[in-house]
Amino acid sequence: MISQETKAFHIAVYTAVSRIPYGSVTSYGHIAELIGRPQNPRQVGLSLKHSFQLLELLRQDNIELLELPWWRVVSSSGLIAKRDDEYEQKRLLEAEGVEVTGMKISLNEYGWFPEGLEG
Repeated sequence: MISQETKAFHIAVYTAVSRIPYGSVTSYGHIAELIGRPQNPRQVGLSLKHSFQLLELLRQDNIELLELPWWRVVSSSGLIAKRDDEYEQKRLLEAEGVEVTGMKISLNEYGWFPEGLEG
């Protein structure tokens, strides 16, 4: 079981990530800023890394989040993080029309960096 504070953090991360538009990317750090936790970009990354398990825990509490486009979140330099599914992330981004050179995305061209979350 996870604490209410931890649950609120994950819900905030997943809600912010769900707002990233198709064909755009943002950074772990920007998601942390959007949810009011600018000191926690690594925790954002861990939340996404463990999202399948965490979403199941949230579903047990009747919290349903429809879509989590985790592949739209990259490092602050535009790099896809090295992990088991890095090539899946690259494939999903390219399918959305995002140009990936090596394992890097141009944040100037594809970056989504709003000052806040609307709606």
